[in-house]
This record gives sequence, C-alpha cells and structure tokens, in this order.
Amino acid sequence: MAGIIAYIDGFNLYHGLRERYRHRYLWLDLARLVQRLRPNDEILAVRYFTAAVRNDPPAEGRQRIYLEALKAHRPEVQVVLGRYQSRQRTCHSCGATWTAYEEKETDVNIAVSLVADAAARAADIALLISADSDLCPAVRTVRELTDRMGTKMGLIAAFPPRRNSNELKALIPASFQLAQVDIRNSQLPDEVTDADGRRYRRPDKWR
Repeated sequence: MAGIIAYIDGFNLYHGLRERYRHRYLWLDLARLVQRLRPNDEILAVRYFTAAVRNDPPAEGRQRIYLEALKAHRPEVQVVLGRYQSRQRTCHSCGATWTAYEEKETDVNIAVSLVADAAARAADIALLISADSDLCPAVRTVRELTDRMGTKMGLIAAFPPRRNSNELKALIPASFQLAQVDIRNSQLPDEVTDADGRRYRRPDKWR
C-alpha cells in the first residue's frame, strides 16, 4: 500500500464541473473522490487549494457553506486559501469599464506544497487534480529533486471535466479524465453537522 497526497486545484475543478454538469455535482466530497480514484492506497492528506469569492454575496454564502461542510465531514481535507485580485477592465468597443476579479496564488500554493512534500519524502504518490499547465515547472522540479535525493515520488494527474493539458500529459504519462461515475458517487450528504451541532445544507442551487 502506497501513501498518497492529493493536491486539488479548486478553481480548475469548479469551472470544469460547472461547464460539464452545471451545478449538479458541486457538493463534492473530495476525500471520497480520492478514495474512489486510488482505493488501494493510504490517503495521507487531501489538500484543496482555492480562494474566497469576492463581490458576489450569494456565491460567497454557497462557498462558505460548502467549505464548512467539507471540513466538518472530512477533517482530513486541508483547505489552502489564495486570494482574488481586482482589476479594471475596459470594453474596446464601447469604452465601458468594470471591475473583474482574478484568482491569484493557487497555482503557486500548489507548486510550493508539491515541492516541499517531495523534499520531505512525505508521500509515495502525488495525485494532482488539475489541468493547469502552469504547474509543469513544479512537476519538473519534483522529478529533478527526487532524482538528486535518490528517492521517488510517483505522479498522477486527474483532469477535471472539460479540462485537458498536453503539457502535463507529456510530463505525467499516468494522466486521465475524471469520470462522471466517480464524481456522481463522491457527493457529500445533503446535510452535514459539525462537532458543535451546526448544520450545513446543500445549497438549493446545487441540486
């Protein structure tokens, strides 16, 4: 049995799920998903990298409920928060301006965690749930680092729906697309209760 750490790109996964299935599978039990993908491995950690939604109160509320439910039901899931950065956008046709928000730090946080775990020999296998090619330098660094150390960390990439990366495929031959059956059978209970008795219900929009 191999020890495995999962690194989940929340932004990449969320948008892939929404584009393919709309809101149906957003109430996702991340630890259960990893268990289904690697049933014969020991899960050492599940790290979920995301950022707090800004300037959209309903979406902020749904995200907060989800993260609280996830932590209550699966304490082994570690939520690592990046940030959203505001940027002014201008329409080239009409000149209108608006404020857009871009997620920052997620790929950096994943990269740092992945390389640090490789250096610490923290796991036999790293499961990367993302199709972000910006992670390729971190993957190459892990390979070079483990070669110098005389150790090995197996790398697996699981691409979210509607997401693909030829660059990651070239670096990680053990790559595949997440299957609907695994996503569908990895949902949290409709209501989750934490240790203090607080209840978190699946948002109606996510049914």
